[in-house]
Order: sequence, then structure tokens, then C-alpha cells
Amino acid sequence: MLVLMLVAAAALRLCLLAGAQQLCRVHTVRTGKVFHVSPQIQGDHLYFASSSARLIKHPCKQNIALYLGRQIFFTKDNFESSLLPLSIPTSMKVSVPEVTSAHIAGSVLLLVVNQKVYIYDYEANSWNASIGIEHPVSHISGDNCCYSRHPFCVDISNSVFAYLHGDQISQTTIYVSNSRGYEFQKFAYERQAELVGSLGGVFYFYSLSQAGLLLIDQGKAMFSYSEHPLNRSLGLPFDYNGTLDILITPGQKGMLILWFERSLLVSGNAGQFVDTVHVNEEPYVLYSSVSEASITIHSIAANQNELAVLTQENNLYYGSLGILPSHLVKVELLQGEFDNKMYIIDMNSNLELTALMISRPGTSPVPLAMVSNPHSLGLQVIIYEDGYTYDGNTKHRLNISLRQQHHWGTADPNFTSSIKRPTVSTITLDVANKEVSCVDLKPLTALISVGCEQGKKIVIQNEISACHNGILDPVGLQDNYSYVIEKEAYDPNFQGQMSHEDLVVYYRYEKLGCPHLVYYNTPWRPVVELWREGKFQEVTTAEFVLLEVNGLFTYTYSLTARTALCRSQPQNWTTVMDSAGNTKPFPWDRENYVSCHDLNDDAPLKWPDVPYQILGGPTANKVIFEQRNGIYIFFLSIVDPYYSYCHLETTFSVYVYGALPLSIIPKTVTVIPLIMAILLSVWLAHMVPKLLHTKKGLRLKEFWVSLCRRCRRLCTFSRGRR
Repeated sequence: MLVLMLVAAAALRLCLLAGAQQLCRVHTVRTGKVFHVSPQIQGDHLYFASSSARLIKHPCKQNIALYLGRQIFFTKDNFESSLLPLSIPTSMKVSVPEVTSAHIAGSVLLLVVNQKVYIYDYEANSWNASIGIEHPVSHISGDNCCYSRHPFCVDISNSVFAYLHGDQISQTTIYVSNSRGYEFQKFAYERQAELVGSLGGVFYFYSLSQAGLLLIDQGKAMFSYSEHPLNRSLGLPFDYNGTLDILITPGQKGMLILWFERSLLVSGNAGQFVDTVHVNEEPYVLYSSVSEASITIHSIAANQNELAVLTQENNLYYGSLGILPSHLVKVELLQGEFDNKMYIIDMNSNLELTALMISRPGTSPVPLAMVSNPHSLGLQVIIYEDGYTYDGNTKHRLNISLRQQHHWGTADPNFTSSIKRPTVSTITLDVANKEVSCVDLKPLTALISVGCEQGKKIVIQNEISACHNGILDPVGLQDNYSYVIEKEAYDPNFQGQMSHEDLVVYYRYEKLGCPHLVYYNTPWRPVVELWREGKFQEVTTAEFVLLEVNGLFTYTYSLTARTALCRSQPQNWTTVMDSAGNTKPFPWDRENYVSCHDLNDDAPLKWPDVPYQILGGPTANKVIFEQRNGIYIFFLSIVDPYYSYCHLETTFSVYVYGALPLSIIPKTVTVIPLIMAILLSVWLAHMVPKLLHTKKGLRLKEFWVSLCRRCRRLCTFSRGRR
């Protein structure tokens, strides 16, 4: 494991390196007497509970910041104009306007005031009280994603935890919100009742795709994690002296800063390993901790790559947040187009990144590429020489290949996280033995989402349509076309029971187009195509399910659970809908699909003759339509959890033709007379030859012979007269 250390340079040394600029200078700001100040809501002035002031800056919007002190100030222009103290409306009825924690979530400011959470929408200048929190809370935590407007990035900013700091972990109630704090629900943490110690914080570490709880017990602290494989053990313990504030640095790199007045700790892997920060005040003077250096911290600030520490002795310390320790150098270059960008790797996909590195003459570069979540994301780096600069320095090109750890085939299965669950990781490229300089060689970082790749959709192949053969008219389909489903053929509850009345369906041509043409007596399976950003990718072989959206049940499947070689009882639409409740109309998807080809003690194979309702995948299952012509509208959902992280769904129509109309005469009326006629014919065929050999039979035979002669004579006489 790579150990992250942070080297801090003294203020005087930093000032000389920067060109001897003054650390403090006079700066005049505009006043509210001359320039308009937005009207403040009347209410109680808020104040911060701690004796030390805090400054919270928005990681994505550099002009937005919050100052927490004896009075609280919120700025949207980086304190360029005069401000009035922040007040909470009297209507909120907070009693004591004491703030114990604050967090900026996207476009809102969240404050814990008097053990409750309140939301200040600074764009609309409005206040709201959070709902769903039933127990006292003291702290709130969250993160912000600044990479893009991708839905996943937005979800990061929307997710917030609220909790009571110092409460016993086994008994405390933790709350989580996915709506930027407007609404909370209880957070279910597995094995929480077994954990020992008090709660020091709750965080979601996106670099590991894990929720983490900080446990404090008898002067030691460690992190507990929520998901496999990190949930099997705790992080390494570290000394916990005083009450540590925890700062998650921007960029989802897993970098944590833990500090109070006499202690400064850092973790580069979301708390799995926490180390003490070393302090370098002189070229040959190195202290192992802030306490040993006799430093009293006043406040800290950090961005993705740097840390600044302001002490109560009026000194400023600087640290570089890299992978390895840093030292002073003359000049180098490290650049890549992927820096500060976000990428997506879907199931079975890979990502190729490149970077350029120029080292000092006479040195051999040692690039270091690291992913924050190796349980999910694997990497391979190839470095080669790629020409020379005008100064004679060698250019080195780096090719970085990223894939899911599962697909590299080199990791133990117990090491990898669940492949079904979307995860996140960062990729950081740095240089070993890099020194601090005026123009610092910063690491290159990108956020990698192992999840749904936007722009993917499925399309049902429609080479032969009902309009193409003239069975249906496309003009008529667009003119409020409707058709009737007879009550004997559909069930609005999708249980296969006859309805009480016929159903009139209006056809949506703009969405469905012309129906696919299918002959009723031929087993059929739709051909599913995968498209991405308007381009055809492949014909999918993944498992999927169908359901007629209006409840038609006049079709079945060619395979049963037995003939599909199921080892456990397969799912069907009835069982899935019952277990899902009212979450959504058609809830069968990749998240709740369970393959019957795996042994499942909870669902043994008791009914092997039921229809097998999954198509695609390893079976040749097909749909068989009953003797009924008409339109079917199908919902199709890809349920294979290993095909894509996206919820690939579509709706399409089918026209079934070729079925002869069913007879309106009851079968019993026609079958019984037919059987009687057959039996009579058999009896006559058996009895007539026997009767001809009796006396009555001979007389009957002579009668028929005489009758035939008379008929012939009559016919001959009639022809002669003509």
C-alpha cells in the first residue's frame, strides 16, 4: 500500500519561493452604503458553536463561501462586497440559533441549528426546514462533484448525511438524504448494532463507493465500511486526541484531512490508513507531527492538490497533496487531456488515457498511476520514449488502460467488489521523488464512474412491418386509430384472469410506429439491438423479459422451467410484481433479476412445468401466440445484470395475423353428433353384410334390384320420347 505523506514548508520559505510577496496586504471592498445589498430576512443572527472560526468554500463555485464565527457570513462574490450577518427567519422557531455544522450542497446551504437541519437556498433567498429527522443531530456531511452535469455527478451533490456526533454507534440513528437535505430517511448500516465506540462522523467515500463510519473508542479511532470487500474488517486504528474536524478534499480522490488545534492527520485512501503529517521548517529540520513542532492550528484550507495551514502564531504552512513526499526541483512537465474530467466505463467496457511526461536531463522518470478504488477499477500503464524537446529532453508517453477489476482476471474474487453494483474511482497520475517548487508539478486526476454509459438505448429490429405488407395503413394508424381487446383476452391486473368488459385502446403511432408482423403459428422472439448515441453497436444476446402492457395473456412460452434446465424456481411477472409492490408499473429489471440456473435454497424448483418467461441468454425460449389476430404492445426490459449498468427498456408493438376465427358454435354441439354419426357408420358397415345372408335380407335385396330395374326403364322411355 502506498503511504501518503505531506511535507509542509514554512511561510518564510514559501514567500521567498514565490518572489517575496507579502503574506498580508490591504484590500478595499465595496460597501453596502454605495452598492446594493440584497435584502436580508428578518430573524435571529446565527453564531458558530466552536471557539475557532471556520471558512467553508464551495469546491465548484469559487466565489461562494461561508464564514463561521461569532457571527456567520455567507458570500456569493468571494467577500468582494460588504455583508450583513446571516439570520434565520423567526418563523423557523429555532429557539437557540447556534450552528454546530454546515455544508454547501450544490445551490443550497445546509445548517445544523439547535440540533435540527435547515436549508438556505441562496439563489432564491429562502429558508426551509428539513423533514424526516426525528432525533437530535449535530453534524451534517456531504460532497460535491464538479466534473460535469452527468446525472451521477449531480447525485453526489444531492446526497447528505445527518447524525449526532459522539453518540454510541450501536444505538444512534443516522439519516441520509438524496434531495440535498430537503427530506431525510433513516440510513440502514449493516452490523451497526455490533460496532463498539462513539460516532466521530458519517461520510460517503465516492472514491471507494463505500459509506464510512468513524468509530472512536478509548483514544483510538478507525473507519468502518459498508460494502464488500471492505466491510469484512475495520481500517487501521490511529490516535484520536481531541475532537477532530474532518475535511474531504474536492475531487473525489479519497483524500481526508483530520485536524484540531494540536493535531493534523491525513489519509489518501478514504480512511483505510491515516498518518500523521510531518512538518519541515528548515532544510534539515523535520518534525514528526504538528504537536512536536509546537504549532497551534487556527484554520486550514485545501483544494485537490494543495493544503494550507494557518497557525495561531501567524505562520502559513503549505503542503502538496501528492502520492509521495516532495522536494525542491528546477523544471519538469506532466500533462494529460484527462485531467479534471469525468469518464464512464460501462459493464465489459474499457477506457484508454494518455499522458505526456518530460523529465529533467539525466534523470529517469518514475511515473506513478493509482486508482482510489482498486476493488472495482483495474489499470495497466505502458511508458515509452516519444521523441525529444528542443532542449534535448526526452519525451515520455504513457498509455493508461482502465477496465473493471473483474475483467482483468488477475485479482482474487474476494478482493473485488460486487460487479452488479455501480462504483466510482479516481485515477491519479503523479511522479515519484517530485519536489516542491514555485511552479508545482501537480498530479493529474480524473473521475471514473463504473456505471451506466449515457446515450445507450435498445431498439427492436423491424424489417417486416404490418404496414409494409398492406395489412395496416400507416395513415390510418396516425388518425386516432383504436382497437378493441375482448374481455376474455386481457386482465388489467396482469394475473391472467378474464376481465369484465372489453377494452378500447388508442394506438400511439408517434411512439410505436408501425407494428412488427408476426405469424401466429410460428414461435417468435424479438431481435434486440443496442444503439449508442445514434450508432448501432450490436445485436444483444442478453436475457430479457416481455409483458403486454394492456394485460393481454393470449400468448405463452415454448419452454418450461424443466425444459429450460432451471436448478431453482424461476421468477415470473406475478412474483416480481408482488414483491416490488407499487414502485413502478413494470418492475422487473437487472437489479431484482435472479437466474434460475443458479442453485437457490430460498426458491427450490417445486413447479417445473410452469412457463419459463425469460428470453435470450443461454436458452432458445420463444413466444407462442394463441389463435387470435390483433395488435400486442410489449414492454421489454433487459434483466441480465452483467450486460450493462443501464436500465435498458423499450416499448414496441406487434401485429399477429394468420389465425382463423374461432367458431361461434359451441364445440359440444358439433362434436357429439359427429361422434354418433361415426359410430352409426361403423355399426352399419358391420351389420349390413350379415343381414344380406338372411331371408329378410334376400327379400330386401330383391326389392332394391326390382326398384333399380324400374328406374332404368323409366329413364330409357323418357330419353326415347325426346
